Amino acid sequence: MPDDRVNTNAPRDRSVRNDSLPYLPFARPALDDDTIAAVVKVLKSGWITTGPRTAEFEAALSRYFAGRVVKTFTSATAALEVALHIARIGPRDEVITTAMSFAATANVILRVGARPVFVDAELGSRNMDFDKVEAAITNRTRAIMPVHFAGRPVDMDRLYAIARQRGLRVIEDAAHAMGASWRGQRIGAMGDLVVFSFHPNKNMTTIEGGALVLDDPDEARNADLHRFHGIRRTPEGDIDIEMPGGKYNFSDVSAVIGLAQLAQLDVFNARRRELAALYFAHLHTAPALLLPEGNDDGHAWHIFTPLLPLERMSITRVEFIRRMHQRGIGVGVHYPAIHELSLYRDLGYGERSYPNAERIGRGTVTLPLFPGMADADVERVCRATAEVLAEANVRAHA
Repeated sequence: MPDDRVNTNAPRDRSVRNDSLPYLPFARPALDDDTIAAVVKVLKSGWITTGPRTAEFEAALSRYFAGRVVKTFTSATAALEVALHIARIGPRDEVITTAMSFAATANVILRVGARPVFVDAELGSRNMDFDKVEAAITNRTRAIMPVHFAGRPVDMDRLYAIARQRGLRVIEDAAHAMGASWRGQRIGAMGDLVVFSFHPNKNMTTIEGGALVLDDPDEARNADLHRFHGIRRTPEGDIDIEMPGGKYNFSDVSAVIGLAQLAQLDVFNARRRELAALYFAHLHTAPALLLPEGNDDGHAWHIFTPLLPLERMSITRVEFIRRMHQRGIGVGVHYPAIHELSLYRDLGYGERSYPNAERIGRGTVTLPLFPGMADADVERVCRATAEVLAEANVRAHA
């Protein structure tokens, strides 16, 4: 689930900024001095595009994902689009996905000429509601594209049981799920086609970038063609073009950052779980926020996204975010429901109702969560959230 620039790490209205405490963004990458020094070394080497460090990073990712093939890309969005191509998804095909995700999840389906078919999300987990999936399958359905929202895995047993029974490909949008696991097995170490994001807001970063995990050698070769112009080198050392490929190849600068981040990922995610547990312990408001489900060891906790009780508030979400910024706390929005965006309304999707996705899209707020946070930062966010709601002249139940 790639998400470039949807949210901000700094307040838009600097006139209301509270400088008594450092500004706390909702996300911040963890880049240490050793990583910066490694980047400098690559820059001085003279080989900064795809090269030996990219190969090393892909090999490290392959080991992390139980020996599966890994191909890196300039973004998870590119990797999702290529995954659709190598699964032979195209015009007149349908791909079932969730109405609650970043728009890129559905955009890539349109970009290959296929039709996204939305199903609603579960209100608590924010993941695809598999009770709705069976009814959405038609004779044109070729794949299911679930999203592991916020780093909580979908029900993998149920997902793949449906796919096997119906002969469908699965393309997992695991942009939020680096380091997540299902029944003790890592997301990406199993399954069909799995895509991860390394955007700066994610659990590990390569500045920009993504990866596709897969098994089939022919599909891996196809991914190589798609990510670099369709070029195939002949035995004589010449080049040939086999398809009109794109240009999504990874750089060694990004790869050396990825190697350092991957080595620290388990530590990063352990801290994320600790911070999420603190939110559950301290986030008490009146009226209560609807907290996300899934406080367990398999959750990667990419983001923490409670729902505001908007029906009982006298202020809007925009005003809530402004008042949190006034207290020096960054708040994001993950995400508006896809079918309510202009592109999808114009395509007729707005005529359908996905009530849970709509409620999530209108009421969600993303509170700060990143490994560099102190316990006191969580307590500060929780106090500020309670204060803003108390100030809002919350309406009593009708």
